[in-house]
Amino acid sequence: MSTLDRARDHIHPVVFPVAVIVILGFVIWGSLAPDSAGEILSNVRVWITETLGWFFIASVAAFLVFLGYLVIGRYAKVRLGPDDSRPDYSYTTWFAMLFSAGMGIGLVFWGVAEPIYHFIDAPRTEGGTDAAALDAMVLTFHHWGLGAWSVYAVLGLSLAYFGYRHDLPMTIRSALYPLIGDRIHGWQGNLVDVLAIFGTMFGIATSLGLGVAQINAGLNAAFDVPIGTGVQVALIAIITVAATISVVTGLDKGIRRLSELNITLAGLLLLFVAVTGPTVLLLSAYVENLGNYVANFVGLMFWSGSYSEADAGWLSAWTIFYWAWWISWAPFVGSFIARISRGRTIREFILGVLLVPALVSFLWFTVMGNTAILFQQDGTADIYGAIEAAGWDESVAMFAMLDVLPLSLLTTVVTIFVITVFFITSSDSGSFVIDMIASGGDLNPPVAMRVFWALSEGAVAAVLLLAGGLSALQAGAIATGLPFTAVLLIVMLGIFKGLRSERDGLTLKEVAAGPLFEGEGETEVLTQRPRPAPPTDGGSDAPAGQA
Repeated sequence: MSTLDRARDHIHPVVFPVAVIVILGFVIWGSLAPDSAGEILSNVRVWITETLGWFFIASVAAFLVFLGYLVIGRYAKVRLGPDDSRPDYSYTTWFAMLFSAGMGIGLVFWGVAEPIYHFIDAPRTEGGTDAAALDAMVLTFHHWGLGAWSVYAVLGLSLAYFGYRHDLPMTIRSALYPLIGDRIHGWQGNLVDVLAIFGTMFGIATSLGLGVAQINAGLNAAFDVPIGTGVQVALIAIITVAATISVVTGLDKGIRRLSELNITLAGLLLLFVAVTGPTVLLLSAYVENLGNYVANFVGLMFWSGSYSEADAGWLSAWTIFYWAWWISWAPFVGSFIARISRGRTIREFILGVLLVPALVSFLWFTVMGNTAILFQQDGTADIYGAIEAAGWDESVAMFAMLDVLPLSLLTTVVTIFVITVFFITSSDSGSFVIDMIASGGDLNPPVAMRVFWALSEGAVAAVLLLAGGLSALQAGAIATGLPFTAVLLIVMLGIFKGLRSERDGLTLKEVAAGPLFEGEGETEVLTQRPRPAPPTDGGSDAPAGQA
């Protein structure tokens, strides 16, 4: 069979063409009328954040409450696989891979910029003070902590549970099976998968856009390469070609080794800043930052700005954007963590996914953020001034801090390399996940289709940059995150009803025909019950993808 014939047989007859038509339509529109696209995206963002910001905030809070219930409730010992299955990886290896999921372009881009912003333009206290420094780290932890990872945990749990325990295809539509049964193969399932593709596409495009902006800033700091949209679009084209080559040549081992090298370099960069910066302060700040995050957790999680117009505007620009961005990334990261979690209990899965990446992210932000705030306070570096001088371009913040540390040229080059590899691996892995969804759960997508999606990701990122830079990138993430938020809420119901089917000794098909909240009085231990037979012919038990 030719490559073209295999690709044609591989695509889903509804999901693929609908997704392609809309995405290509957006690319053409944004290319021909970037100003119009930018204005409309900006208006969409304002409307969503002002009208439905509470929905994002309430949804993320609901995800955390639901996961907490599963951790302490009757379903905590259910395994993501048959009852006799055991994890494929040791705790050490699993934690290391969860750590790799937590590292990415976003951490490098915002590691310095976000704490500095919250320190100077403090939303809840006087800017530039010690109180503002403390609150800046609490707010940053809020955006990159348990709320963010609850989004990934819900979808990853769904994929792993229905894929490994019930042998359903590892696509988002499978979570709907306990709710609507075989109708997941109809328009409802198609709609969910199309929304997942949109979310993943725009979420990755947002990260790629941020990445090339920071690469451009690094090249300017090291080699005086001019900063501009034209340069950034050219960088997108070059790095997208590199990602496409990795897809075509099948450099799985090479990409894996490159990713391991990348994480090592990011860790060394973190260690370098910690050692050459205010080491003692950073050690004590990490402990205090964690304590303040825990103390303020509930209030921040439900903070929606109802009593202050200024607070509402700040939340729209920061918290709501982050929640939408994480939600749009959920299919991508959720597939990765589902892939590596076969055999874990639900309690192990949730605690590992919520705590390990969050603690690593907190360490990164403490080292980078507290160092930057100290330099800003004592006049060592005017990082906020550098952002302002660059036209409020946050991508320069990291390099403004590195510039006052030893070996600044070397660390700048290392940072550029780290971001570039994150770009390549994110694009490669993202194209795999999108193609898996577009094929209805095929875990062995043909190369031609992965190339198509890799090129599409680069094109969408370039169009968003042309249509308004960071503002357009954020608008794209928010617009696609909104409908998928509703999908994740439905996914929660699907998980709940799937677990209830085991308690009642029913198949998923039988429970799909019953009411949602009937007979919740039993408390038997589920791990001793034989596994129900799969309700359909099922799908592959193979991993869900690679990040």
